[in-house]
Amino acid sequence: MKKRGRLFIVLLVVVLCGIFLYPTVKWYVFVPQETKDLATGSRTQIREYARGQATRVLRELKALVKENPESSVPEQYKFLIATAKENYKLRNIAVPRQWTMKNLLSAFPNEQSLFEKLETSYRQDLLSLKQLSGKVLQLGLDLRGGMSILLEADTVAYESRMGKSPTGAEVTKLVEDDIKILNDRIDQFGVTEPDIRLQGADQILIEIPGAADPERVNSFLKGKGSLTFQIVDQELTTQVSTYFQENPGQMYTDDGKLKQPDFLPAGKIVAGYYVTDSYGLDELSSYVVLNEEIGLDGIEISDAVPSTHPVTGLPTVNFKLTPTGGDIFYKLTGANTNETMAVVQDGRVKAMATITEAIRSDVQITGFSAQEASELSITLKTAALPIELVVVSQQAVGASLGEDTVQTGLLAILIGLALVFLFMVVLYSQSGLFADIALLLNLIILISVLSAFNLTLTLTSIAGLVLTVGMAVDANVIIFQRIKEELALGKTSQASVKAGFAKAFWTIMDANVTTIIAALVLSQLGSGSVKGFANTLAVGIVSSMFCALFVAKLMLEAKVSGKNPRLTISWRRDK
Repeated sequence: MKKRGRLFIVLLVVVLCGIFLYPTVKWYVFVPQETKDLATGSRTQIREYARGQATRVLRELKALVKENPESSVPEQYKFLIATAKENYKLRNIAVPRQWTMKNLLSAFPNEQSLFEKLETSYRQDLLSLKQLSGKVLQLGLDLRGGMSILLEADTVAYESRMGKSPTGAEVTKLVEDDIKILNDRIDQFGVTEPDIRLQGADQILIEIPGAADPERVNSFLKGKGSLTFQIVDQELTTQVSTYFQENPGQMYTDDGKLKQPDFLPAGKIVAGYYVTDSYGLDELSSYVVLNEEIGLDGIEISDAVPSTHPVTGLPTVNFKLTPTGGDIFYKLTGANTNETMAVVQDGRVKAMATITEAIRSDVQITGFSAQEASELSITLKTAALPIELVVVSQQAVGASLGEDTVQTGLLAILIGLALVFLFMVVLYSQSGLFADIALLLNLIILISVLSAFNLTLTLTSIAGLVLTVGMAVDANVIIFQRIKEELALGKTSQASVKAGFAKAFWTIMDANVTTIIAALVLSQLGSGSVKGFANTLAVGIVSSMFCALFVAKLMLEAKVSGKNPRLTISWRRDK
């Protein structure tokens, strides 16, 4: 390949590195820590924050326009002007030349549309940052702090409760159901973006970044959740829905929680009716007024499975109650025939059904899609995990320790890099500078690839980085020594460079390929910390080979083919 073509490839690699590194640099350098904490929270937390902020700002805007309608729009609210202009144009009204608070609020047909715009703005900002956080180089639990919990299925307790011993495949399926429930439960408890995954056939590994409270974490691991059956008050439901529609600013408290209207009588509460949106999140669909008295607690559910109706073929959810629960449910349904009953999970209405007759133990609910029926069966089982879990290990890593480790690791990399740079310049003079440039590009490529593939940087990964810095220069040393030998034979600089690279090629390949094989084996068979080291080492070896055999070669060939073809590969000049 001609030098121009190779130069184009090198420039392309540099541009790609810049693209890959941009999210990481933006996240760790330009995003404030307070905003990071919000963006890395659960989607439920983000939604509540956006609604709370929208409610607060709506109140402030109404107060400003009431105080002085002709006052100019404050800087922090000017983002609304673009939408206001579009609204004026859609209504065929002339756009104001000067924006006042009166003009701004007049652009929105009602409070609800303004509230939705404000909520969307806050939500999109945080969700875009949340998406950005998924594209950056992640810090492992040992670096950013948090909790690591290993849970194992308690087959003995399951056998005692169910009267039968589960097979290996059944245990795995039950543990997978546990994971779905824990994902739901942990989100409701407001824990920041946990990583919950199956490990082996009967274990669950949970990693929670940040300063997690062990007592709070244990509460959702060992607690039975909140699942209840409550009777719906249809008349008050209609009244509250109309009230919220006319007064959108009164729907939420400042922290984003659903507000309880003052006119509700004692013994009645408002809950949101949530449906699952396309992102898998609960989305508020309407409002329901419930009897505060709990008709049936979910702990009385012994099992719940999705099924189909034998006659209509429509999806159903079938669940069984304990003997005590059956008696309670029979009295509840018998006393409220033709009334609506709600299934409430953690204060949210997840399903509603009309009671047609008194029901004792075997309950069937219809009116859902197949996906909704499957999700509802999981909801009904969140009152008790399908199979009990025991904590095998629970470890906490302090955030200060992680920060100190990152700083120490970065210092080690910088010192190692500086010593290698100095060594190459001292030993190989001007050619050593070429090797240093290739080594620096190697480090940039390595970090870029780790960032592009969203790999996790752990303490062992930092060790892999330091080792890569030291090993990356080996290829240059081999090449330069070969070139020296060729120069000693009296060859020209151009011929020596060509012969030096040709003779060093297979030596470099043999040494690095065997190391890559070992790294790949460690990556596939090793544990989490070993995988971090192996991944970093493997990427670093490939990157160092490219920089030594491609980038360094391009620079040396450009040097010996220029106006001054004399190559300086030591402190004495060789022709």
